[in-house]
Amino acid sequence: MAAIGSLVFCTDCGNLLEANTGRKAHILCDVCGTKNKDSSSKVVVTASKPSAFSSTLRTKLRSDVQEVSEAEKQTDATIKETCAKCGCEEVRYYTQQLRSADEGSTVFYTCPQCGNKWNTNN
Repeated sequence: MAAIGSLVFCTDCGNLLEANTGRKAHILCDVCGTKNKDSSSKVVVTASKPSAFSSTLRTKLRSDVQEVSEAEKQTDATIKETCAKCGCEEVRYYTQQLRSADEGSTVFYTCPQCGNKWNTNN
C-alpha cells in the first residue's frame, strides 16, 4: 500500500482505497482483493503564521473599508453618447454577455433625462 497524506492506494492495482474508519491494521482492496497495510497519516494539521499578514496591512484594510447602501450603489457608468430622443449628450450604460463567449457583449444605454433605452451589440 502507498499512502499520500490521508489517501491510501493499493500496492497491486493502484486503486484508491476507502478510508479506514475503524482501528483495522489492514484495508481490503475492492478491485483486486489485496490486503493492504494501513500506513496513512491519521492527523492532518494546517496552520498559518501570524506574520502572514502584517499588522500595518490589517490596519490599512480596516481603515479603507467603506459601507455603501443598496440605494447608493452605482451599477451604471456614464459615456458621451447622444440620445436620439432628447439630444442629451451623456447617457448611462452597462454591458452584459448575452450571446456566446466568442462574440461581443451587448451594451445597454439609458438616458437620464428622458428615460429612453436602447442597446447595441459589440
